[in-house]
Amino acid sequence: MESTNFIEDIIESELAEGKVKKIVTRFPPEPNGYLHVGHAKSLAINFGIKKKYNGECNLRFDDTNPTKEDVEYVNSIKEDIKWLGFTWDRELYASDYFDQMYEFAVKLIKDGKAYVCDMSAEEITKNRGTLTEPGIESPSRNRTVEENLRLFEGMKNGEFKDGEKVLRAKIDMASPNINMRDPIIYRVLRATHHRTGDKWCIYPMYDFAHPISDCIEGITHSICTLEFEDHRPLYDWVKYNCGFGDNPRQIEFARLGLTRTIMSKRYLKRLVDTGVVDGWDDPRMPTLSGMRERGYPAEALLDFCDRIGVAKSNSMVEAALLEHCVRENLNANATRVMVVKEPLKMNVVNLKAPIVVKVENNPTKEDAGEHEVTLTPTIYIEKSDFSIDPPPKYHRLKPDGMVRLKGAYIVKYLSHETDENGNVTAVNCEYVEDSMSGGANAGIKVKGVLHWAPSDAEDVVINDYDYLLDDVEDGRDFGERLNPVTKTVYHGKAEPFLKNAAAYDRFQFMRLGYYMKNKKGEYNLIVGLKDSYKG
Repeated sequence: MESTNFIEDIIESELAEGKVKKIVTRFPPEPNGYLHVGHAKSLAINFGIKKKYNGECNLRFDDTNPTKEDVEYVNSIKEDIKWLGFTWDRELYASDYFDQMYEFAVKLIKDGKAYVCDMSAEEITKNRGTLTEPGIESPSRNRTVEENLRLFEGMKNGEFKDGEKVLRAKIDMASPNINMRDPIIYRVLRATHHRTGDKWCIYPMYDFAHPISDCIEGITHSICTLEFEDHRPLYDWVKYNCGFGDNPRQIEFARLGLTRTIMSKRYLKRLVDTGVVDGWDDPRMPTLSGMRERGYPAEALLDFCDRIGVAKSNSMVEAALLEHCVRENLNANATRVMVVKEPLKMNVVNLKAPIVVKVENNPTKEDAGEHEVTLTPTIYIEKSDFSIDPPPKYHRLKPDGMVRLKGAYIVKYLSHETDENGNVTAVNCEYVEDSMSGGANAGIKVKGVLHWAPSDAEDVVINDYDYLLDDVEDGRDFGERLNPVTKTVYHGKAEPFLKNAAAYDRFQFMRLGYYMKNKKGEYNLIVGLKDSYKG
């Protein structure tokens, strides 16, 4: 039988009982920043339900706070969702319903269930009470319906300053759930909205706008993260008192927590605004656009979401699992090439003419084929692959040592050259005849195999990245955990095969890691070869 999670168990039960006919979900981001990896989990759940039950999933922007929202964020969100391979049925906005929301607020006032309050936000918070003490009723709570209607219309018409008056739901100031203690549902806010312009100077609060939007759209299951569990009674209160029925049903799931990863839009925005990173799509960012620019395959991200599953309680997932999913995908799909990150010249003194050798494109694929690279009398190896005074168990090239060049000959050390500071500038070797695969000397035992680049190599810029945060989870503010160096740039040499690479092509740089060619023509480290996930 196909496995299900607890959300799907609820849906299947309701379908069997006839409580719902067609499943309709929604993904409701606020356009106040770029989507991050945590949103991928919500996307996978909502669009996964759509696919599994042949239902619908809307994209609805909860654009109720114009001071923080922007069209840039709207466009980036749509691009990210498409990149993950999801297609929404309707593109909607909470602002589509501002007129209806206003009328629902008027209805609540007429029903004696909402009132205009003169208290400031600070006073409202102070008088809301605690978990053990009830709140204090506002002096405005017992205004007449007529006075509340007049004042609310005055709020809409711009007669009051920002923050001077708010509209509050009239529920229960002694409720054990603080969210039910006369929450604010409208506030005066003079700000130009990215869609409605200056039509409104009052805006609904999220807890009022969200259930109304869900109800208008015919959402059957409003799936959200656990921090909204305490808001569910208010969600239902708005739903019932505005005249809607039992649907939608709000279901909460555990949000994604990922080690060494910042998951707060507010903090991510701070990284952008302070120049720690080069924008929301910086490859070091945990945003979906950042991961795309880093080179993460969308399929690997969805595989990660599938592996972590859907839980009812919050937990922390190892970032190594995400890297494992990315690495597993790339191992199966990325073409192998030889690239030298820190070039050191090697002269193969007895090689008189270039020799063409073959490199497998991907040894995990039978039909991946191979490509050619020319072994020239002068080549480049990694600076770290030669040592004058090597440490114990050093299996690369050293004085009087031998190594194999990947796909080619065994070479034997002859001498090396240094500059005036004693730095090695070149190493001279000779190749062992008939030591290529199938040759008479191919069986000579050497422990080291080096990748290399020919003399006609491509000059390439390589960007290596590290985590933004250190690995000590001790409750410090993220600003105190920022790594001092998270990007290192190398100027390397690559085999000419990469001349034909296009932006977003991914490769395994042998012995180095997986890399993607970015829009600038540089190569970004996606993930290293070493897998630290213990599974």
